[in-house]
Amino acid sequence: MALMITDECINCDVCLPECPNEAISQGDEIYIIDPNKCTECVGHYDTPQCVEVCPVDCIPKNPDYPETKDQLQEKFLRLTANK
Repeated sequence: MALMITDECINCDVCLPECPNEAISQGDEIYIIDPNKCTECVGHYDTPQCVEVCPVDCIPKNPDYPETKDQLQEKFLRLTANK
C-alpha cells in the first residue's frame, strides 16, 4: 500500500531526501507521495524511511492504494529494472 502525507505536514523537508524511489515531491501546500512510485521502501529498507524521520507522524498508509508486500516488491522491481 502506498503511503500518503496528511495535511498535518509542516513542510520540514526531512522526508524528501529519504525516499529511495523519489516518490515524494513538494505539492501546492504540503509534500505529496506519488502512489505509482511508493513501495513503502520495500526492496530498499525494512521500514519506510519517510515515516522514520517524520517529526509529526503525518505519513499513514493510503487506503486508496491497497497493495500486498508481494505487490510492493513487484513495483520495486519494475521501478529499478532500468537503473
